[in-house]
Amino acid sequence: MSWGTELWDQFDNLEKHTQWGIEVLEKYIKFVKERTEIEINYAKQLRNLSKKYQTKKNSKEEDEFKYTSCKAFQTTLNEMNDYAGQHELISENMSSQITAELTRFVQELKQERKSNFHEGRKAQQHIETCWKQLESSKRRFERDCKEADRAQQYFEKMDADINVTKADVEKARQQAQIRHQMADDSKGDYSSVLQKFNCEQHDHYFTHIPSIYQKLQDMEERRIGRLGESLKTYAEIDRQVIPIIGKCLDEITKSAESINQKQDSHMVIEAYKSGFEPPGDIDFEDFTQSIKRTVSDTSLTNPKTDGKSDLKLSSKSRGKLWPFIKKNKGATPEDFSNLPPEQRRKKLQQKVDELNKDIQKEIDQRDALTKMKDVYMKNPQMGDAASVGQKLVEIGNNIEKLRLEVQKFEAWLAEVEGRLPVRNNSSRRQSGLYDTQNTQTANNCAQDRESSPDGSYTEDHSQETEVKVTPTEFDDDFDEEEPLPTIGTCKALYPFDGENEGTISVTEGEILSVIEEDKGDGWTRIRRSEEEEGYVPTSYIEVYLDRNAKDS
Repeated sequence: MSWGTELWDQFDNLEKHTQWGIEVLEKYIKFVKERTEIEINYAKQLRNLSKKYQTKKNSKEEDEFKYTSCKAFQTTLNEMNDYAGQHELISENMSSQITAELTRFVQELKQERKSNFHEGRKAQQHIETCWKQLESSKRRFERDCKEADRAQQYFEKMDADINVTKADVEKARQQAQIRHQMADDSKGDYSSVLQKFNCEQHDHYFTHIPSIYQKLQDMEERRIGRLGESLKTYAEIDRQVIPIIGKCLDEITKSAESINQKQDSHMVIEAYKSGFEPPGDIDFEDFTQSIKRTVSDTSLTNPKTDGKSDLKLSSKSRGKLWPFIKKNKGATPEDFSNLPPEQRRKKLQQKVDELNKDIQKEIDQRDALTKMKDVYMKNPQMGDAASVGQKLVEIGNNIEKLRLEVQKFEAWLAEVEGRLPVRNNSSRRQSGLYDTQNTQTANNCAQDRESSPDGSYTEDHSQETEVKVTPTEFDDDFDEEEPLPTIGTCKALYPFDGENEGTISVTEGEILSVIEEDKGDGWTRIRRSEEEEGYVPTSYIEVYLDRNAKDS
């Protein structure tokens, strides 16, 4: 069915309908534009969200992503970034394939519609002009016929009147003839105009208007078809990114399935293991012995040093058990000596690996510059070989510095690794007591330890209670007591500051005398000279007890 034949008289309605069709297309274009804005904003928000929770380089959070659960979360953030990229692609494709194309198409439709309706109005104006000419010719013919009829009637009246002169009758007859001639002329003109109008009208309604309306119909059908194609493109653009989005979601699922809770829990051990052993049992301390000595008749005959040593030991055991553990208020030492052995070993190994990587980078750069220098020497016009030589010297100096750093850290690492293994059997056989105490007192400094987030250690201030002994009349006797006998020797495995009251500082490798063995509280009393003695942590020394002194 054709608009030209079925809607030949609906010019105004067709004009309204085609305008409405273009408005529908413009509304769809506006919808797609808003969708692209939503997609681009959504992608931007997803990227910002992913960036917000990404691990910052050289931050404390970076160490957390060695755990499989954190790696899975990191993978999710990365995939969400790619996911956002697909939404950006949707926005870009919709803008280029739908919005831009339809905007151009709408402009073409508007121009075509304007041209067609201009032609239609022109045809209507032409047929209306022809109609007006026909009406004018018709009215003139009608008027002339009436005038001729009146002239004829007047002539007949004059001719019948005997009182009228012959000249008047002749004049009336001539006037009637003139009117009849004018009527005949008007009739011929009217007939000609009518025939012409009928031809024009036939061409208008069966040729011109159908042609114009057919163009409008084709235009409208193209608009409808283009809208349908755009809707398909709209769906296809979304469908194209579904595989990529599916891969992103698959990667998230895969990373979630890769989480290994056992591995993560084991990594906690590796991250925070100090290398120390738990402290042993604490012996019962009998404070009644000093009272018994004061009231006993034989108290003065007992060794004077027993009470004082027990008193000092009890004071020590109830005081600060771990006075050598202090907060790391300053900068971290270069050799990480503020860390426990196991953590120190890991840090040193990590530092060695980093330095080796830096050395390899410098070596690669040196090799590249060496090749460049050879090229410049063969072809001086390509560059200055001397400037490359200066850079090679600088790189050589850097490599030498890095190697010295590696040697330094490897020495510290070897030192730590030499301490970490359990004592050898030969040293154990030297003391039967040490065999029983080895698993209890070695690395006993873990007691009352609190690990701070940066790996430093803090002391438990709730334990900082000291026993104050009330002076008695026997204090003078204790001041004059003889030094305790030596029961063995020891070798310092670690340096110890000995800044607290009752302790003594030692240096690594120093040989000292043992005058009082560990009572189970993790402390051993040693002597450097006749005037200098004090307590050190048992785990910081290697004890060699004299069996004869022990048996006696």
